[in-house]
Amino acid sequence: MDVHFEKSGVLALTPPPVLASLPADVSRETAAPVRRTFVLCADDYGIAPGVNRAIEHLIELRRVTATSAMVTLPCWKRDAPGLAALARVTGAQVGLHLTLTEQRSASPARGLAQDGRLPSLRSLLLRALAKRLPATAVAEEIRAQFDAFEDVWGAPPAFVDGHQHVHLLPTVREALIAEILRRYAPGTLWVRDCRETVQRIRARGVGVRKALFLRRLGRGLKAALLAHGIAHNQGFSGLHDFKETPPFREKMGRFLSALGPRALVHVHPGRVDAALLAVDALTAPREWEYGYLASDAFAEDCARLGVWPSLPAWNGTPSKAQEYALFCTA
Repeated sequence: MDVHFEKSGVLALTPPPVLASLPADVSRETAAPVRRTFVLCADDYGIAPGVNRAIEHLIELRRVTATSAMVTLPCWKRDAPGLAALARVTGAQVGLHLTLTEQRSASPARGLAQDGRLPSLRSLLLRALAKRLPATAVAEEIRAQFDAFEDVWGAPPAFVDGHQHVHLLPTVREALIAEILRRYAPGTLWVRDCRETVQRIRARGVGVRKALFLRRLGRGLKAALLAHGIAHNQGFSGLHDFKETPPFREKMGRFLSALGPRALVHVHPGRVDAALLAVDALTAPREWEYGYLASDAFAEDCARLGVWPSLPAWNGTPSKAQEYALFCTA
């Protein structure tokens, strides 16, 4: 099944950094002024050393401005200190990439995991939609993953999202919101909202079926975020089929040409190594994404479109009435 999930507040953005230099073939005259920024978030930090190195390099280049970590894998604990040092220098945010599929669980997860291994995405999705997920096990696993993040990081995550977008699922989303409210003061973190307007989904023309599916699936989470005043992005893209054609550069151009008002673009850059091959089927597309994002071509495309990756921040929060109006029309 080809489904790659991944007091009111929304994610606001800091002013964009000035480009230190443009690629040689892009003059100041042909580069558009930066008129819109977006958060570029790299998923799956911690899954393998090659993925970690690629994400760290992109953070160092100020291309990736946020990354979410899979805390049940050993590379998270080993590499987190280096990531923390890099985050202090660049301001990049590090969040929890809630993982409920195909990897080792952080808790016994009785009724959810089998022999310590979490279920396939297909199994999790079907059980969730049938309202047959074990609520207690889901809640315990979510709590254990927050604990695993904080035990290594020494602080709460800056944000939360879901591996294969599992945080949108019924039972999971309720448990996630309950855990956030239980353990954190308001404004501590933000949550990824995977909903997008139909107009922008169709304008991009990439990953349309996935985006429409997540739009529908994500309605419950969005309502909960609004109800509890939990901050979140407005505008979500990066969904695609991970095929070689059209090239990732073309897909990214479409994502960047139809950004939301407080946009988040999620990516999966990485280098393929033995550790990745042992735990995940997504391999070559990570190399394609990393190669483009680290290249002059990405800076060139951003310059021509007048956009640039920027850091999440906590200002410019709209009123509850404004946010509700946007939710109703989205």
